[in-house]
Amino acid sequence: MNELMEKIKLAVEHEKIDLIGFADKSRFDALPPETNPFSIFPEGKTVILIGKRICRGSLRGVEEGTNFGDYNLFGINWLEDEFLSIACYGLVNAIEDCGWEAVPIFPNPSEIAPTGISVGDGRPAPNVFPDFDYASVACGLCELSFNRIPFSPKFGSRQRFHMIITDAELEPTPILEGSVCDRCGKCADACPLGAISHDKTEEIEICGKKMTVAVIDYEKCKVCKNGACPNRFSSGARPDRIAALCNRTCLCHLEEKDIVENKFETAFRKRREWSLDSFGNYVERDTESANVIGGSFIKDRNRSAEK
Repeated sequence: MNELMEKIKLAVEHEKIDLIGFADKSRFDALPPETNPFSIFPEGKTVILIGKRICRGSLRGVEEGTNFGDYNLFGINWLEDEFLSIACYGLVNAIEDCGWEAVPIFPNPSEIAPTGISVGDGRPAPNVFPDFDYASVACGLCELSFNRIPFSPKFGSRQRFHMIITDAELEPTPILEGSVCDRCGKCADACPLGAISHDKTEEIEICGKKMTVAVIDYEKCKVCKNGACPNRFSSGARPDRIAALCNRTCLCHLEEKDIVENKFETAFRKRREWSLDSFGNYVERDTESANVIGGSFIKDRNRSAEK
């Protein structure tokens, strides 16, 4: 295994992988077959989760309310389809060169219902899409924040993952100790649609790690016009909220509290945050509760409330 781990380390460096974690098969025993990665490869012994950062600059246009498309490219589509896929493929090749089987898994949303029929023998119907949020905790890389988004100590919410299942038995990464999210509730304060509950919470336990998360109305998130993106694979799946106002507020809070390791010379939020209701109308923010870091907010000259 020393030769394999050396190959993995070299591949991680070559492919510029920012995060990597390992979990043994037992850590996924709590998952149903429909979202368990070992339904795909029952003889597998280890899940490897690899991540690349969402560069903070890809969120700049969303924060300013002036450019949304480039986040979709650099923060979602190209990051998952190109940059991470190439890195995952390279690591799979490195593992196979050592004689071990490695199954690359793309992060399709686990909420998608099966689209086929079982081939028998009690096997779940295709397609099995593993739960990547669960895996991010099981592989020791993240916790689930109050906002139900995986947070890592290095980047907060700014990462995306691919998965590899291998029959090589590799030492698991310790479950993340402590907490990245301090459960301050500013994400709930920031949401203009009231989708994130302050008072209604749930406790999620993954591999012994207990995390308090908010109850979220994802139907409201689906009509959010504050940076949330519809799920590109299924309208029934949860939207992407990394660029949404709630999570951008989390990003600001983590940086202000000096919690994340990836640090910057200047603050992310330089002006009063903007917000729209579900119809796209400008929402007046309470000056006292608004998260302001210098500057002033200029009202949208096209606000439909004035039409």
